Amino acid sequence: MTESLKSGTESVRGPAFGYMVASAFFFSLMSVQVKVLGRLPIAEIILARSVVSLILTVGGLRRLGISPWGKARGRLLLRGLFGFLGLCCFFGAIHRLDLSDATVLHYLNPILTAVFAAVALGERIRRLHLLALLCSFSGVVLVARPAFLFGTASLSTVGLGLGIGGAVFSALAYTMIRSLRTESPLVVVFYFPLVTLPLAIPWAAYDFVMPSGWEWLLLLGIGVTTQLAQIALTRGLSVCPAGPAMNVAYSQVLFAVVLQALVFGVVPHALGLAGGAMIFAGVALISLTRR
Repeated sequence: MTESLKSGTESVRGPAFGYMVASAFFFSLMSVQVKVLGRLPIAEIILARSVVSLILTVGGLRRLGISPWGKARGRLLLRGLFGFLGLCCFFGAIHRLDLSDATVLHYLNPILTAVFAAVALGERIRRLHLLALLCSFSGVVLVARPAFLFGTASLSTVGLGLGIGGAVFSALAYTMIRSLRTESPLVVVFYFPLVTLPLAIPWAAYDFVMPSGWEWLLLLGIGVTTQLAQIALTRGLSVCPAGPAMNVAYSQVLFAVVLQALVFGVVPHALGLAGGAMIFAGVALISLTRR
């Protein structure tokens, strides 16, 4: 990678902003495919995306002549483990909570990432960055309109724990990625399936459901879009401080609203449109600032 890594010049302008937006877009495509595959168990979907990711990553590493093992192997393994735990918790929360509630809880992770990166990596949190994070998160709340805030529904204790756990583990994974910015993005991505596969195989085998013809294609699509999203995310975090970069990740909610309308015919609520505007404002604010 040729982008500057000097702390005084890192920003979310240029390539870093593009990487994070691309990551959000591909993660949104992945989410739509996961929703369509609601018949299949979570473990099976995690296993499929890990297999595809492993094949694509190993192929890329061999083509470029890069050793897959990296230098900071302890942190690379932690990145893989935190990513796996975050994914399991998030999917588990979706099963036990309304999707809106699970979404709001999961999107605590950009704020947590900024805090973890400040504590562990000494990265500075500017008040403007914090304002943008809060603006975007408030937008997510309006888009999702969780029942526990907008209605009388109470949250499952297990679901709440899984939702918060998913946000925490995801933030820890993103902080690890930020700390590994001198490693090749493909090496960082490689450690996710490396850790996930031995954990997901027995879990998936326990409750296996044979996919149909089109479901195989969607499983492949999940693996490919996740791979593209992970590479873009890793590149973005390698050239941009974690707090501002993860605020741009809120644009995933905007993509999700558009894709939901196109694929499932769900028209956004008026509050959802207002929330989308707030997310856009937060992302735009970050894109115009420097560290």
